Amino acid sequence: MSFKIELQPSGHSFETIGNETILDAAFRSGISLAYSCQNGSCGECRAKIISGDVERISHHDFTMSEAEKLQNTILMCSYKASSDCVIEASEAKSAADIPKQKIKVKVAKIESVADEYIVLHLRTPRTRVLRFLAGQKIKIIQNAGNSFMANIASCPCNGMILHIHLHKQNKHPFVQHVFNEMKTGETLIVEGPEGNFILDEESERPIIMVAVNTGFASLKSIIEHAIALDLQQAIHLYWLVTDNHQHYHDNFCRSWEYALETFLYQPMFLSLDNDGLKNVITEIISRSPVETELDMYLSGPENIVNPIRLAFVEKGTPEQRIVEEFIEDSD
Repeated sequence: MSFKIELQPSGHSFETIGNETILDAAFRSGISLAYSCQNGSCGECRAKIISGDVERISHHDFTMSEAEKLQNTILMCSYKASSDCVIEASEAKSAADIPKQKIKVKVAKIESVADEYIVLHLRTPRTRVLRFLAGQKIKIIQNAGNSFMANIASCPCNGMILHIHLHKQNKHPFVQHVFNEMKTGETLIVEGPEGNFILDEESERPIIMVAVNTGFASLKSIIEHAIALDLQQAIHLYWLVTDNHQHYHDNFCRSWEYALETFLYQPMFLSLDNDGLKNVITEIISRSPVETELDMYLSGPENIVNPIRLAFVEKGTPEQRIVEEFIEDSD
């Protein structure tokens, strides 16, 4: 049985299924509610029941004040819905709403997805799930003290499993450790999240996304988040790869295109010689909606992202609708 939850003051809504908690249902639906421990200890996920019925399904140690009890305040990590409900709860609207966290994680899987590409799966404790917004990044710290800044490629709807995309030609010591020495079960520390490369969830404009090489990682997170939110506008992804790179998740992108009527995927090869970038920009513009009526998300090396941004600005796309993230193309 499922029930509809409406959030105030945002007006966002989602459905709970079976015995899942209200907090878990919100995560699954791509909605970032305030929380910390998920086990009833911290009280961060407090919410007021405005209408509807809920049922406590797990013990919590956090003690409500008498005033909170009178206002029908609950912990969303400990309650399920037993009818349609209207709830007053806090949602993250920007990166500033997400607290910085430091969590010990385990290497759950080292997945080879193409020649010289690995997706690293990091698992948080069930009681310390990482809270982040799609498109953000984390610092990964080894026991030896080495650190690596990485884009999170997975959806915030499952903050217990973090995906990191790595290319073997990146000579950073952490990346080389992953390819040559790392074993499942290894313990790491993650700190974050960081970054403002996030989705404008309130916009209904068509979206153009341009990924360059492993800049695809953060866009994958945003796309999965948009799917979880059931956004209705068109999303067109251009994935550019330069020499020595591959569309290492090509089948993944094609599965989105097959399943979603509003999603279009265009893999492209980018030659940095002569007019290669200019020709790619011309093709992207020719395939795009009216430039003045779209949002853009660009992720890749600065020397490639900047010319794309400038070309769209010249065509009339307002600069404030272009979100960009520069990645070091040392790989």
